[in-house]
Amino acid sequence: MACFQRASPALKEILLKLYSLEKPTEMEHHLHEFGSVQYHIQSSVSNPQQIFLSIATPLLSQAVLLSDGLSPYTVEMVKQICSHAVEIIEPAKEGYQLTLRIDSAKILHGEESEKIITDIAAVQAVIISSQLKEVLRNVVNSPAHFQGTSRPIKLVYHPREPFFVIKQPQKILVIYPIRFKEDTDVIIATAFFRELMDVGSSEKWSKAPPCCWSPIPPPELRGEPLEELSTNGGFVTFDISLHHVEGKRLDKTVWSLLNFNAYVKYHVKTTRGFIQRRMRKRLEGLVEILHQKTSDDAVLNKGRGIMYMKKLVARTNRIKQKCRSLSRKIKRIRFRIRIPGFARFRRRWLKFPKFSSSIQYTRLKCSD
Repeated sequence: MACFQRASPALKEILLKLYSLEKPTEMEHHLHEFGSVQYHIQSSVSNPQQIFLSIATPLLSQAVLLSDGLSPYTVEMVKQICSHAVEIIEPAKEGYQLTLRIDSAKILHGEESEKIITDIAAVQAVIISSQLKEVLRNVVNSPAHFQGTSRPIKLVYHPREPFFVIKQPQKILVIYPIRFKEDTDVIIATAFFRELMDVGSSEKWSKAPPCCWSPIPPPELRGEPLEELSTNGGFVTFDISLHHVEGKRLDKTVWSLLNFNAYVKYHVKTTRGFIQRRMRKRLEGLVEILHQKTSDDAVLNKGRGIMYMKKLVARTNRIKQKCRSLSRKIKRIRFRIRIPGFARFRRRWLKFPKFSSSIQYTRLKCSD
């Protein structure tokens, strides 16, 4: 039974606080959870070891409930919660379906005490699961009574996650309206449901309940309120046969049905986280490659600039050397052109004639 219990964190915290108090304290606390579950916790100074816990939870269906409250099967399931320290008070407190008297003196200290208080805080889950078990057991005990399709029974394990149970001959349909806040969750969940149908139809999982997903409400929910059929994730339907609710399989089936919505949300959340991590890792890799390319280009450009400057300096030096050698050659060049045989030709043919003057000049000597 404990395998599919879900303890109330707020109720567990209050019970642990009362259990650990050293001095007697007068306390009366009203706790509202999920908008529809109500708890009333009360303790007195005169009898501090007695804690009274009353619970009011939405009723599933009159088919599994009696006029005075919970069915005998549900009461027996509640009595199994730490029977040596928890007692059911009848009649229950006005306005509540169940009232428990908890004897804290009979709860051992240590880790065992926390486990017992956790089981007590899961009383609302026990009530819901026991009623679902009773619905499924009715299929096994009296299948001949259901010759046609009955009205859907709305099961509210969580106010925002209701699902429907429909009795049919030799089987029972469980339909889940799926709702998500994010559009990305709808895309992931749709792929998950289609994969679930493909896997469920394989021979390896032939013993598992057949699963079907549809984006529109199935015909069995015709006539239900429109707000119950307004979803963005479609509808998932399981066909529960008789052998799924026989013997020890009943507890496993109840656990799977009550936690299916939570499993879907967990799968979508982990898948989205995996995709986001892969995207961040890929983005970091691309940014790293981009930074590396930028730094390499800078180094390459710097190297190219250095090589260009070296080549430019070398070329300038070569030009300077050529200019210097050319200037030295120019200095060695004589402007007189030497032609072989031209000197002899000049001596013979290009002589300037000598002229003699008839006028004689007498040099005068200066006298002291």
